[in-house]
Amino acid sequence: MVRWLESAGGTDTGTPSPDGSPVVAAADPGRVHTEGRVARAIVEDARDSVATLFGTRSRQVVFTSGGTEAVSAAIWGMTRSQPGRPVLMAGVEHSSVRDTSQRLAPVLPLEVDRHGRIDPSAVAETVERCAATAGPAALVHCQAANHEVGTVQPVSEVVDACHRRGAAVHVDGCAYAGHLPLAFDELGADLLSVSAHKFGGPPGIGALIVRRGLRLDPLLVGGEQERARRAGLENVPAIIGFGAAAAALTGPGVLEAEAAAARRRTGRLLEAATAVEGVHAVGDPDVRVPHIVCVTIDGVEAEPVLLGLDQSGIAAHSGSSCSSESLAPSPVLEAMGVDAERSLRLSVGWSTTDDDVDAFVSVFGAVVARLRDLAS
Repeated sequence: MVRWLESAGGTDTGTPSPDGSPVVAAADPGRVHTEGRVARAIVEDARDSVATLFGTRSRQVVFTSGGTEAVSAAIWGMTRSQPGRPVLMAGVEHSSVRDTSQRLAPVLPLEVDRHGRIDPSAVAETVERCAATAGPAALVHCQAANHEVGTVQPVSEVVDACHRRGAAVHVDGCAYAGHLPLAFDELGADLLSVSAHKFGGPPGIGALIVRRGLRLDPLLVGGEQERARRAGLENVPAIIGFGAAAAALTGPGVLEAEAAAARRRTGRLLEAATAVEGVHAVGDPDVRVPHIVCVTIDGVEAEPVLLGLDQSGIAAHSGSSCSSESLAPSPVLEAMGVDAERSLRLSVGWSTTDDDVDAFVSVFGAVVARLRDLAS
């Protein structure tokens, strides 16, 4: 029996170590004792599962505390090595991308169309103009899909256009990953940020996937964890959950089946919502992720609609999933030229049922009608 001589805390994972003693979930994977070695094996098995889901090698996966940290690490690493060089991005990018970029570098805007999609040829022109006037870009952002309206971006074309002109590309894949196939090595991007909780994994864990051969200064320093790319004790329980979610989606036909079910459910949500007079869909109706739709509602602001739905047991949101502390107008919709004050974001997940959709269909029209009556 191995005696535990380090302060570990945590709870028993229930996984036996080679000598039959239990493995503590908080065991340090960097230690050489039995518990540490088993914890390391568990972390690396999870890393393999994540790498397999995202079509890359396990050595390219850097575990983080979530998508926001992964985004920040990507921007920090690229701008620190190229101080003063601009970052290019569209206004529809997630707030973590926008805010971190604006803090660390000059930002040049990329325009979007009415669906929130960027044009690869326009990106190419902006990259060339940037190089001629302000110097080569440190980084170009291109989200895989929009987190509010669901529009899928032409990532491969943007990556190709940027690489032809010597610019690196970071892809925020948090709204896309785990819902549609996403193969990092085939995509050709330099950096990819993903978050486990977006597709059924635990909160507080994500990953930055780094192109082979690309060296980044780490955002977090003070240790040699994650091959010296992210300091700090690995969150073993969350990593286990991330790996389990990734492995579950890698099974034959699983991702396709979940995507089909999500698309059917969001299709019903969109049909029911737009059947109400003055409710309009935003974002691309066809080229979108299967689990997100967005509408605007004439004559009613977002907050009372959210409260009315909540009183009926329906949780929805206005704007980004990370903007719960603010009901300010959506920067995404403003960039698209859409009324940014009255948006409703509807999304489904692995736990959503047809009964949940039925509940929304049955009450949405009445909630909107009641609020309009009060406003008149």
